[in-house]
Amino acid sequence: ISCLFKTPSSMRRVYVTSEFRCFGMSWDFFVPVCVGDLVKTGGINQYVVQDVVPPKQLPPYLKFKAALRSQGPLCILEHFDTGYSVLQHCNSVELGVKEDTLELLVQVVSGLAASLPAFLASTSVSADERKEKLNAVKMSVYLLCKLTETFESDSYRQSIVTAPGKGGKKGKGGGEGLLQWDSEREKVLQALVQLLQLDIRSLWSLSLVEEEFISCVTCCCYKLLENPTISHVKSKPTRDGIIHLLGVLIKKYNHLLGAGVKVIQLLQHFEQLSSVFAQAVSVWSTEYGVRAIIGEVIREIGQRSSEELAREASGVKAFASFIAELGSLVPELVIPNISVLITHLEGESHSMRVAVCEVLGEILVRVLCGDGLDESGKADRDRFFDTLQEHLHDTHSHVRARVLQVYTRIVNSKALPLCKYSEVMELAVGRLMDKSINVVKSAIQLLAAFIAHNPYSCKLSSADLKKPLEKETAKLREIKEQLEGKAPVAVIKASELWAAMEPELLVTVTTELEPTSEAEREQDEEEDVEENKEAEDDRATAVKVAQYLRVNKYRNAVRLCMRAHSCFPKSEMFASLSTLTAETLMDTLALIFKGSDEDTSELSQNLPPTPQKEAEKEVEDGELKKQEMLVQYLKDTETFALQVERAISVINTMLYLKTTSVVQEAVQFCVTVCEFSVANSVSGVRKMLPLVWSTDSAIKDAVVQAYRRLYLNPQGETIRTKANTLVDSLSELMVDASLGTIQCVEEIVQEFFGSGSNLQSTVVQVLWERFTGKRETSGLHRRAAVLLLGMAARAEREVVLSNLDTLCSVALGEKVTEDFLLARDAVITICSITDHVRQSKGAPFRLPQDHQLFTCLTQAIADGVVMEDPYWQSFMEQAVRLLYFMAESPDQLCTRLLQRSARLLLDQIAEGGELNKDASQMQDVSQESNEQVNCVCLAQLLALCGCVAFWQVSHLERSVSAELRRRRGEKEEREEKEKGPSSKQAANESAMEEELGLIGASAEDTEAELIRKICETELLAEENLLSVFLPLLVRVCSSPGRYSHPQLTTAACLALSQYMMISPATCEENIRLMFTVLERSALPVVRANAIIALGDLTVRFPNILEPWTQNLYARLSDNVPSVRQTAVTVLTQLVLKDVLKVKGQVSEVAVLLIDPEPHITSLALNFFNELASKDNAIYNLLPDIISRLSDPERGMSSEDFNTIMKQLFSYITKERQTESLVEKLCQRFRTAKTERQWCDLAMSLSLLSMCERGFKRLQECWECYSDKLTEPGVYQPLLSITARLRRGAKAQFKAQVDEFEKRLTAVHTRGLENVESPEMDEENQKGVGSSEKTVINDSFVTPQKSRKSKKPAITFSSDEEEDEEDAVMADSETPKVTTPISRTSRRARLRN
Repeated sequence: ISCLFKTPSSMRRVYVTSEFRCFGMSWDFFVPVCVGDLVKTGGINQYVVQDVVPPKQLPPYLKFKAALRSQGPLCILEHFDTGYSVLQHCNSVELGVKEDTLELLVQVVSGLAASLPAFLASTSVSADERKEKLNAVKMSVYLLCKLTETFESDSYRQSIVTAPGKGGKKGKGGGEGLLQWDSEREKVLQALVQLLQLDIRSLWSLSLVEEEFISCVTCCCYKLLENPTISHVKSKPTRDGIIHLLGVLIKKYNHLLGAGVKVIQLLQHFEQLSSVFAQAVSVWSTEYGVRAIIGEVIREIGQRSSEELAREASGVKAFASFIAELGSLVPELVIPNISVLITHLEGESHSMRVAVCEVLGEILVRVLCGDGLDESGKADRDRFFDTLQEHLHDTHSHVRARVLQVYTRIVNSKALPLCKYSEVMELAVGRLMDKSINVVKSAIQLLAAFIAHNPYSCKLSSADLKKPLEKETAKLREIKEQLEGKAPVAVIKASELWAAMEPELLVTVTTELEPTSEAEREQDEEEDVEENKEAEDDRATAVKVAQYLRVNKYRNAVRLCMRAHSCFPKSEMFASLSTLTAETLMDTLALIFKGSDEDTSELSQNLPPTPQKEAEKEVEDGELKKQEMLVQYLKDTETFALQVERAISVINTMLYLKTTSVVQEAVQFCVTVCEFSVANSVSGVRKMLPLVWSTDSAIKDAVVQAYRRLYLNPQGETIRTKANTLVDSLSELMVDASLGTIQCVEEIVQEFFGSGSNLQSTVVQVLWERFTGKRETSGLHRRAAVLLLGMAARAEREVVLSNLDTLCSVALGEKVTEDFLLARDAVITICSITDHVRQSKGAPFRLPQDHQLFTCLTQAIADGVVMEDPYWQSFMEQAVRLLYFMAESPDQLCTRLLQRSARLLLDQIAEGGELNKDASQMQDVSQESNEQVNCVCLAQLLALCGCVAFWQVSHLERSVSAELRRRRGEKEEREEKEKGPSSKQAANESAMEEELGLIGASAEDTEAELIRKICETELLAEENLLSVFLPLLVRVCSSPGRYSHPQLTTAACLALSQYMMISPATCEENIRLMFTVLERSALPVVRANAIIALGDLTVRFPNILEPWTQNLYARLSDNVPSVRQTAVTVLTQLVLKDVLKVKGQVSEVAVLLIDPEPHITSLALNFFNELASKDNAIYNLLPDIISRLSDPERGMSSEDFNTIMKQLFSYITKERQTESLVEKLCQRFRTAKTERQWCDLAMSLSLLSMCERGFKRLQECWECYSDKLTEPGVYQPLLSITARLRRGAKAQFKAQVDEFEKRLTAVHTRGLENVESPEMDEENQKGVGSSEKTVINDSFVTPQKSRKSKKPAITFSSDEEEDEEDAVMADSETPKVTTPISRTSRRARLRN
């Protein structure tokens, strides 16, 4: 030993090694707490590192490879100091040295793992050999773990340095080493797992593994887990290796408590480890059987208080994510500890509440489900469901949304008990009204899941279920009444029964006591023995006797009683029969039957029911139970249907919300509902059709995909079946559809025919078969088929053009008068191939006048004039439109059509007059009925005239004008080609003129002037047939008393408005009559039509209609809702398209914001929403609107005024506008004369979103309203302004507000004259400003209402000699043109 300390360090190692080899292992290696502890002097026989090699000398000292080959893994005992030196100088040593050291250490540990099994299995192992192996294990594992930690730290540092910068480019250098370490890390973990899986505990004394050794390995594992990328997919091998290594340590090396604590610590600091530890804990509890780890971790989390969780924001998220993930992996193992987690449902952390609810959901889906649960399991299940239902009303929206999602998973997994369906669905429907978008989306998803997985028949509506439910309920009631009727109403005593049977029984007794022959006696005895052999004692015999008596078997009872004495001689019951007489026998039978009350009750209890009665009772009970179950099922189905209908109605309204995600969910819900054929599901599908025009691409794509899924991807085995399914679906959508719906369906059908589907030809064939009647189908589906053919023709014209004769013969042939609706739809289909619909730019596509199509059309129209078919007019309008679209010289066709129609009508009138002369006795009735027929036919003729006039003008201004332009263009092209190359000067002049727009402008103006001249001079000339009907139209419209038939009046007014579109002269002549009709007609439909017509005339002749604007606005206050709705719709279009100037009359639209009809209210709201998009429009109108609405003569209540103003002031968002409005409203206090006007102005001020500048302006205008502050209606609104300004205000501004409030209160309580003082006046001069400097804006002073002359009262009369012009406005009522409107050029209007 003395030589050991005197020799050099290199010789010392050799000496120690030789001594180790000669004398055996005499020292122990203790795993140090710190790396530096190994160079310090230790205890007795403790290994100390003697030689720490400098970094520069390390490469030559790495003799590991040779020693490893020669000595095996035990070489670590000699070369530990070298490995320790690399670890000690890890920051300065070269990377290659560290990598070589790590590789050698992995080989050492792997070598030990390979050699130890045989060593551990050997029985003859010395203590020195065991110590040698133990030291080698501890040394190699220690160095490997510490070096692994070093590499992990360097790798993390390197990943931060080389992180992607801008543009996603990684830094240079070190990337290769980083990737290399990822693969080496897996090798390290594999080697450690291989070693520690062995039972190496026997190497230690008493198999007690030291804590430092375990900590060395676990610290390395937890260090690796701190890597931010450990939860990524690419790190899965490393993650699995760490989990299994820790699993071995927990199971074999008592690391359970340490692992639980470490999991909690790491979750608090590393949120990304939640899923990793959830997976780890599930593996440890299942694969390694350490279920206690779940309890340890969950208990530790459950004991955290709300205050602790509030301090650890990231930790709470990690805990919540860990719990939810663990519940999804091993829900059955979480149940024993669920009580600890449920306490967090009362905590403040919404993340923890969400996690616990998700765990409950997983337990309900995967554990507590099915019918095989015991009572305890059912109780737990119901309790968990109750807990989830409570949190559907949680205060946090995220919790509500996630609970709804949990319920969606439960319903999709069919784990929701039937008894909970109605309750949960009702809650889900209620959540549709939630303020949170996510909650609404989750509620829609849950309702869709309910419909997809419901156990009821949701194809039936609640109305369809009502009758079956009433029928089955009545049947159940009858069954119950029948069963109650069979029950005994009153109990009959035994004594009463005995008295009734006693005479008959006495006869039987007497008969039995009479002597009989021997043969009969023997036969009777054998029968009695057979019947009574079951009786074992006297009591049973007595019961049998009583039974015989009850069922009227007297003979059997008497014989049994007579023999009972011989069988039971000692029985007290039969003792009196020792002397067998009729009296003793009757007494014995009476005793047995009646007995005492106790005996009677006991006997009756012992009397079993007969088998027949038992069977009957079972059948009756079974029927009752079945009926009760059926009634309950129908009740549940009806409740479910009602909830589904309510959900559909609510979700349908969400299709037009502004939130895209909600609209997408609503669309998906409508698809689900339709796919499962829920009653009323088509309503939602139709309602979402207009969304195909949505400007939001996401919504549009969702709707298109929905319709493609519902209608364009049919299911079926053959192409024919698929085509039939597709046509059926689209036809259902077309039945009773509105015009807007049909236009939307057209977009879907065009997409189908443009997609190149292999079903196109088959679908067209099926449609033609349905239309022609080759397949039996209803009239509605025939019409749907022909409309769908028209939609297909827009994509491919030949679909209709090649079958034009078929359309004419089927729909427009001899039977056209039987179905004008089919004819109308056929005409619409033919229109789809015209140039006007297809917007063709080439030569016009027209057919000759003598074509079969036009012959059929004109004949059908003319024949229909003298018929009373309600659908003729809609057919006529489309037919005339088609004539002008497709016929050559349509004006000639229509002239002949009018002549023929008028002649038919005159012939009918003449025939009717002759019949009246022949039937004089029925004169009154005939005149009345004939008058009615003539009115209808005349109305139809006038409608035809108006329609022809309208389309004649349209034909001139569109078709003729377009054809003139086309011909001019062709002519110019020909001239250009014939002219050839011209001189340079001519070319320059032509180019200059083209730039100035002079070439085509003059020609276009000439063409437009020509068409205008034709309209003004030729269309209504005396030689034109249209002019013949104009006086008749004026006569009918101006004499409503004489022509009072509703249809005639309606048609005449509409036709007159169409005539007025022809020329300005016609419009001016009849404008006063049209407004008279608008104001004084008793028919709402006439007033509504007049509004629409006058709106069109306003666009066409704005200068003529401008003075009558006030009369248009007046219809906004019409008594009939339909007229008000039409008026606000028309005025909205006129105002928003800048046809009408926005003036103070807009206040009439504002009144509609409180209309009792919701649809009108929404139209008015839409008007102001659109108007608000125009700069300062509402801001400029507000003062006038306030003045008009607060006018005492209007009589509007203050509540209604406040409601309107609250909506209008919500559009004032700019600070400058607010400031200006404050001043304008304050100035109006000076001109307001009534207290009500003061209160309205004050309320309007309080509705403004006032800031410091607005408040300053309010102070400056003090003198405008200070004298009105004594009124509470003025004081309170101004006081509310100060209360609102004080919130969140700075100290200085807050002081100003408080001072102003004090001033308001003082004036209100004491009066202005008692508060104002010279000092205050002086203060006002300084701070607020003098009132002399206040300028009143004259434009905002409310003018006094001028008294207009009263309009003369017009009364309508049916007197034949009535003056025809009495019903027309007088000249004094005709407004004068006050604001000229510049007339746009004809060319511009034609282009528009």
